[in-house]
Amino acid sequence: MAKSSHLKTKTVLVTGGAGYVGSALVPDLLRRGYQARVLDLYLFGKEPLSSVRKHPRLKEIKGDIRDQNLLRKALSGCDAVVHLACISNDESVDFDLKRSRSINQDAFPPLVKLCKEKGVRRFVFASSAGVYGISGINEVTEDQPLKPVTDYNRFKTFCEAVLWQERTPDFSPVSIRPATICGYAPRMRLDLVVNILTNQAVNLGQITVLGGFQMRPNIHVNDIVDLYALLLEVPEEKISGKFFNAGCRNHSVSEIARLVRDIVREKLPRKGEIRIETLPSDDMRSYHVSAEKLKRELGFFPKRRIEDAIAEMISAFHEGKIPNPLNDPRYYNAKLMREVTLE
Repeated sequence: MAKSSHLKTKTVLVTGGAGYVGSALVPDLLRRGYQARVLDLYLFGKEPLSSVRKHPRLKEIKGDIRDQNLLRKALSGCDAVVHLACISNDESVDFDLKRSRSINQDAFPPLVKLCKEKGVRRFVFASSAGVYGISGINEVTEDQPLKPVTDYNRFKTFCEAVLWQERTPDFSPVSIRPATICGYAPRMRLDLVVNILTNQAVNLGQITVLGGFQMRPNIHVNDIVDLYALLLEVPEEKISGKFFNAGCRNHSVSEIARLVRDIVREKLPRKGEIRIETLPSDDMRSYHVSAEKLKRELGFFPKRRIEDAIAEMISAFHEGKIPNPLNDPRYYNAKLMREVTLE
């Protein structure tokens, strides 16, 4: 395991570090020897980071990324930023578009400028594979034009453009366009396709598929954590000003549903038959992404499968790690955003 004294990047600010990916990334960074800082509103509670809360190399800052004074303090002495903080998913963004734009888009240029002002050398941005929009292309590479069809992904596209304009020899930005993330993390999300279907199968005994034809690339949450850690370690010239798709296998939603059904039936035979019901959907988003560039240029490829994510979640449900999974709004971004008050 690398020691912080041997790392060029020693202090990392993770915005949104108490969220789904952040709750897995922050403990991993600490294990790798980094000084980690978290800037988060903790809308989903403080429990996701409870296992590392007393760690001597962790500093938690409760606050809003739109607060410039707070950002200056949070960024002081940081070598790198992993920017995860945003109003996440289409439904949450659409619920309050003005608020979402202020956080996901308007706050971004000031954040980047402050990073440069405070001497941050490396900036890892969590974008989305959804920036490609609806595509019939069999393998969507990074060379394909961006045609986002939702405001959430339009904001991501805007932020990527800002990053490329701000790139300098002393400021190296890189953008990752992840597939839909799946698997267990301390701050659990049950509003992502693999996680949704596994929750239904385990806790309802049936699966409801909307449409089913849509292609959904996926990546395990721990693989995306490994990737972000790698991006803090590789030479700057390998990533500066670049963008990479990050995904594992591409499946249709119907294929994922059958995969979930079969694994749950194997792991929990007492549940009996799990019925899959398919309903019409007006969600036409479909994309089949290629992550070959990431493998070719950085030697990175996912180690975990969708099957691993499903099995982990089954175990987490069984062990009581995800209490009240059908009703607790903490697991559903859009539900919780309807209940909180943010300016």
